[in-house]
Amino acid sequence: MKEVYPTFKIGGLSTCNSISEMFTVDKFSEFLKRNPGTEKVHRHSFYHVTYFEKGCGENLIDFNSYDVIPNKIFFMRPDQVHSWRLDENTEGYVINFSTTFFDQLKINSSLIDQFPFFNLFGSDQMVKISTQNQKRIKLCFEEIISEMTDIQPWSQVMIASLVLQICALACKEITTETVFTDTNYNSLILKQFIEIVEVNFHQYKLPKEYAAFLNVTPNQLNFICKQQVNLSAGEIIRKRIILEAKRLLVNFDLSIASIAETLNYSDPSYFVKFFKKYTSFTPDAFRKQYYIKY
Repeated sequence: MKEVYPTFKIGGLSTCNSISEMFTVDKFSEFLKRNPGTEKVHRHSFYHVTYFEKGCGENLIDFNSYDVIPNKIFFMRPDQVHSWRLDENTEGYVINFSTTFFDQLKINSSLIDQFPFFNLFGSDQMVKISTQNQKRIKLCFEEIISEMTDIQPWSQVMIASLVLQICALACKEITTETVFTDTNYNSLILKQFIEIVEVNFHQYKLPKEYAAFLNVTPNQLNFICKQQVNLSAGEIIRKRIILEAKRLLVNFDLSIASIAETLNYSDPSYFVKFFKKYTSFTPDAFRKQYYIKY
């Protein structure tokens, strides 16, 4: 299916500082100048972190609008739909890293899931950095740039540790609980469930189908989901389907019928009813609401 917005890969970015399609860092204004398409709606296949020192505007992440002001930092997961609306004086830093950046350094990338802004239920993708941590955050970005300008054998490890410091400092500003903090059986089942949903949500819509994948009963799966994230298994599946429907609706050339078919709804009218029930908008009304912003 042809998309009217692009999916950026690290190797396709124009950047001042990069490591073999694994990691990039730039001042924000330089990044926008080199990659003008990143202001418009797009996806990216990598983790994306931006910190602003000056300027103002708006950041749309998966249909949630955030104000851009100084000392805010944004965290975006791979495949999120995103666009900027910024004034010309906006400045800060931007880092991008691949899903395997930490793994190739023998650091388990599941560590990234521990940060609330990077997991599936992240509601803190924008974090306001307090005065006491602003200098520390800025220093981390500057040290990353310094490491990138003179790559040494341990530079990637230094860079990875600085990225983790940025994430940890941001977490200090967040009061909500982190998901997946435990490694007990239930938390692992939930993580596996979410991973299976991500691959199969187009085809499978019912909790019992996912319970079969995981060799648990539907009641067990539902209990685990409620215990871990206070959502039922059905709610988790529906949230993922609705998110994908919204992402497809931003492709303004696609008909509602073709989107319904992509999501494996044989009857477009049923898809319309499903979407309206859980968003309060018809697909067409949602599309019109976001047409100007995207």
